[in-house]
Amino acid sequence: MLKELLARYPVLTACEKEIVAARDALISCYKNGGKVLLAGNGGSCADCDHIVGELMKGFLKKRPLSEEKKREMKAAYAVDDAILSSLQVGLPAISLQSLTALNSAFCNDVDPELIYAQAVLGLGKAGDVLIALSTSGNAKNVAAAVAVAKSIGMTVIGMTGAKGGRLREMADYPIPVPETETFKVQELHLPVYHYLCAAVEAHFFDC
Repeated sequence: MLKELLARYPVLTACEKEIVAARDALISCYKNGGKVLLAGNGGSCADCDHIVGELMKGFLKKRPLSEEKKREMKAAYAVDDAILSSLQVGLPAISLQSLTALNSAFCNDVDPELIYAQAVLGLGKAGDVLIALSTSGNAKNVAAAVAVAKSIGMTVIGMTGAKGGRLREMADYPIPVPETETFKVQELHLPVYHYLCAAVEAHFFDC
Protein backbone atom coordinates (compact mmCIF):
# COMPACT_ATOMS: atom_id res chain seq x y z
CA MET A 1 0.00 0.00 0.00
CA LEU A 2 2.83 2.42 0.89
CA LYS A 3 4.76 1.34 -2.21
CA GLU A 4 1.71 2.13 -4.33
CA LEU A 5 1.40 5.59 -2.76
CA LEU A 6 5.06 6.41 -3.46
CA ALA A 7 4.87 4.96 -6.97
CA ARG A 8 1.90 7.19 -7.79
CA TYR A 9 3.34 10.22 -5.98
CA PRO A 10 7.16 9.87 -6.04
CA VAL A 11 7.54 13.34 -4.58
CA LEU A 12 6.18 12.00 -1.29
CA THR A 13 9.28 9.85 -0.86
CA ALA A 14 10.75 12.93 0.81
CA CYS A 15 8.41 12.43 3.78
CA GLU A 16 8.04 8.63 3.73
CA LYS A 17 9.39 8.16 7.26
CA GLU A 18 7.04 10.81 8.62
CA ILE A 19 4.02 9.19 6.94
CA VAL A 20 4.91 5.79 8.40
CA ALA A 21 5.37 7.30 11.87
CA ALA A 22 1.96 9.01 11.66
CA ARG A 23 0.34 5.75 10.55
CA ASP A 24 1.80 3.89 13.51
CA ALA A 25 0.67 6.64 15.90
CA LEU A 26 -2.91 6.33 14.64
CA ILE A 27 -2.88 2.56 14.96
CA SER A 28 -1.56 2.85 18.51
CA CYS A 29 -4.26 5.38 19.38
CA TYR A 30 -7.07 3.12 18.20
CA LYS A 31 -5.53 0.01 19.76
CA ASN A 32 -5.68 1.76 23.12
CA GLY A 33 -9.29 2.87 22.76
CA GLY A 34 -8.55 6.45 21.72
CA LYS A 35 -10.13 8.71 19.17
CA VAL A 36 -8.98 11.21 16.56
CA LEU A 37 -9.80 14.92 16.57
CA LEU A 38 -9.12 17.08 13.51
CA ALA A 39 -8.65 20.80 12.97
CA GLY A 40 -8.00 22.97 9.93
CA ASN A 41 -9.20 26.03 8.00
CA GLY A 42 -10.56 26.52 4.49
CA GLY A 43 -9.54 23.65 2.25
CA SER A 44 -7.89 21.96 5.21
CA CYS A 45 -11.22 22.20 7.04
CA ALA A 46 -12.82 20.29 4.18
CA ASP A 47 -9.99 17.75 4.37
CA CYS A 48 -10.78 17.19 8.05
CA ASP A 49 -14.38 16.33 7.20
CA HIS A 50 -13.13 14.08 4.40
CA ILE A 51 -10.86 12.16 6.78
CA VAL A 52 -13.70 11.67 9.27
CA GLY A 53 -15.81 10.23 6.48
CA GLU A 54 -13.13 7.64 5.67
CA LEU A 55 -12.54 6.66 9.31
CA MET A 56 -16.10 6.51 10.63
CA LYS A 57 -17.40 4.06 8.02
CA GLY A 58 -16.01 1.58 5.53
CA PHE A 59 -13.38 3.13 3.26
CA LEU A 60 -11.85 0.34 1.18
CA LYS A 61 -13.41 -2.41 3.30
CA LYS A 62 -17.03 -3.07 4.30
CA ARG A 63 -16.42 -3.42 8.08
CA PRO A 64 -19.60 -5.35 9.00
CA LEU A 65 -20.48 -5.83 12.65
CA SER A 66 -19.27 -9.14 14.07
CA GLU A 67 -21.88 -11.72 15.02
CA GLU A 68 -20.80 -11.30 18.62
CA LYS A 69 -21.39 -7.55 18.46
CA LYS A 70 -24.81 -8.08 16.89
CA ARG A 71 -25.81 -10.47 19.66
CA GLU A 72 -24.56 -8.05 22.29
CA MET A 73 -26.57 -5.17 20.83
CA LYS A 74 -29.72 -7.29 20.43
CA ALA A 75 -29.39 -8.44 24.05
CA ALA A 76 -29.38 -4.81 25.18
CA TYR A 77 -32.25 -3.76 22.93
CA ALA A 78 -34.26 -5.44 20.16
CA VAL A 79 -32.47 -3.84 17.22
CA ASP A 80 -33.82 -4.93 13.85
CA ASP A 81 -31.57 -7.39 11.98
CA ALA A 82 -31.74 -5.21 8.86
CA ILE A 83 -30.20 -2.34 10.80
CA LEU A 84 -27.44 -4.50 12.27
CA SER A 85 -26.64 -5.95 8.86
CA SER A 86 -26.23 -2.49 7.32
CA LEU A 87 -24.17 -0.81 10.02
CA GLN A 88 -20.38 -0.63 9.71
CA VAL A 89 -17.74 -0.46 12.42
CA GLY A 90 -16.35 3.06 12.78
CA LEU A 91 -12.98 4.33 13.92
CA PRO A 92 -13.91 7.26 16.22
CA ALA A 93 -13.05 10.63 14.67
CA ILE A 94 -14.43 14.15 15.15
CA SER A 95 -13.92 17.14 12.87
CA LEU A 96 -13.78 20.07 15.31
CA GLN A 97 -15.02 22.63 12.80
CA SER A 98 -18.26 20.67 12.51
CA LEU A 99 -19.20 21.85 16.02
CA THR A 100 -20.83 24.97 14.65
CA ALA A 101 -22.90 25.97 17.70
CA LEU A 102 -19.94 25.64 20.06
CA ASN A 103 -17.53 27.34 17.68
CA SER A 104 -19.79 30.29 16.89
CA ALA A 105 -20.65 30.78 20.57
CA PHE A 106 -17.00 30.68 21.67
CA CYS A 107 -16.01 32.93 18.77
CA ASN A 108 -18.65 35.47 19.75
CA ASP A 109 -18.31 35.26 23.54
CA VAL A 110 -14.60 34.63 24.10
CA ASP A 111 -11.91 34.44 21.40
CA PRO A 112 -12.21 33.30 17.75
CA GLU A 113 -8.59 32.13 17.71
CA LEU A 114 -9.31 29.62 20.46
CA ILE A 115 -12.34 27.80 19.05
CA TYR A 116 -10.42 24.61 18.27
CA ALA A 117 -8.44 24.82 21.50
CA GLN A 118 -11.72 24.90 23.45
CA ALA A 119 -13.06 21.90 21.53
CA VAL A 120 -9.85 19.95 22.14
CA LEU A 121 -10.05 20.71 25.85
CA GLY A 122 -13.65 19.55 26.01
CA LEU A 123 -13.32 16.40 23.91
CA GLY A 124 -9.70 15.28 24.07
CA LYS A 125 -7.97 13.01 26.54
CA ALA A 126 -4.51 11.55 26.98
CA GLY A 127 -3.83 8.95 24.30
CA ASP A 128 -6.07 10.58 21.69
CA VAL A 129 -4.63 11.99 18.46
CA LEU A 130 -5.11 15.46 17.01
CA ILE A 131 -4.58 15.68 13.26
CA ALA A 132 -3.82 19.35 12.60
CA LEU A 133 -3.79 20.60 9.01
CA SER A 134 -2.28 23.91 7.95
CA THR A 135 -0.66 24.44 4.57
CA SER A 136 1.54 27.21 5.95
CA GLY A 137 1.90 25.64 9.37
CA ASN A 138 1.15 29.00 10.97
CA ALA A 139 -2.62 29.07 11.45
CA LYS A 140 -3.08 30.60 14.91
CA ASN A 141 -6.25 28.71 15.82
CA VAL A 142 -4.64 25.40 14.81
CA ALA A 143 -1.47 26.21 16.78
CA ALA A 144 -3.57 26.94 19.88
CA ALA A 145 -5.37 23.61 19.49
CA VAL A 146 -2.03 21.82 19.18
CA ALA A 147 -0.72 23.49 22.34
CA VAL A 148 -3.78 22.41 24.34
CA ALA A 149 -3.68 18.89 22.87
CA LYS A 150 -0.08 18.41 23.92
CA SER A 151 -0.76 19.84 27.37
CA ILE A 152 -3.38 17.14 28.08
CA GLY A 153 -1.32 14.23 26.78
CA MET A 154 -2.60 13.93 23.24
CA THR A 155 -0.40 13.03 20.29
CA VAL A 156 -0.29 15.52 17.41
CA ILE A 157 0.08 14.70 13.71
CA GLY A 158 0.75 17.88 11.75
CA MET A 159 0.06 17.96 8.02
CA THR A 160 1.67 21.01 6.44
CA GLY A 161 3.78 22.25 3.52
CA ALA A 162 7.51 22.14 2.91
CA LYS A 163 8.31 25.12 5.12
CA GLY A 164 6.26 23.66 7.95
CA GLY A 165 5.94 26.80 10.02
CA ARG A 166 5.09 26.48 13.71
CA LEU A 167 3.18 23.27 13.16
CA ARG A 168 6.30 21.43 12.03
CA GLU A 169 8.01 22.37 15.29
CA MET A 170 5.03 21.67 17.56
CA ALA A 171 3.72 18.38 16.15
CA ASP A 172 4.92 15.04 17.45
CA TYR A 173 4.64 13.66 13.93
CA PRO A 174 4.89 16.43 11.31
CA ILE A 175 4.29 15.56 7.65
CA PRO A 176 5.70 18.49 5.61
CA VAL A 177 4.80 17.60 2.03
CA PRO A 178 7.28 19.03 -0.51
CA GLU A 179 5.22 21.93 -1.88
CA THR A 180 4.74 25.53 -0.77
CA GLU A 181 1.76 26.88 -2.73
CA THR A 182 -1.47 26.29 -0.85
CA PHE A 183 -3.34 24.37 -3.53
CA LYS A 184 -0.32 22.21 -4.32
CA VAL A 185 0.16 21.36 -0.65
CA GLN A 186 -3.50 20.36 -0.45
CA GLU A 187 -3.13 18.23 -3.57
CA LEU A 188 -0.47 16.19 -1.76
CA HIS A 189 -2.29 16.07 1.55
CA LEU A 190 -5.14 14.11 -0.01
CA PRO A 191 -3.14 11.02 -1.08
CA VAL A 192 -1.28 11.10 2.25
CA TYR A 193 -4.42 10.99 4.36
CA HIS A 194 -6.07 8.49 2.05
CA TYR A 195 -3.08 6.24 2.64
CA LEU A 196 -3.27 6.76 6.40
CA CYS A 197 -6.98 5.94 6.49
CA ALA A 198 -6.55 2.87 4.28
CA ALA A 199 -3.55 1.58 6.24
CA VAL A 200 -5.28 1.99 9.61
CA GLU A 201 -8.41 0.33 8.27
CA ALA A 202 -6.38 -2.59 6.88
CA HIS A 203 -4.76 -3.08 10.28
CA PHE A 204 -8.07 -3.47 12.11
CA PHE A 205 -10.38 -5.07 9.55
CA ASP A 206 -9.86 -8.26 7.56
CA CYS A 207 -13.11 -8.25 5.61
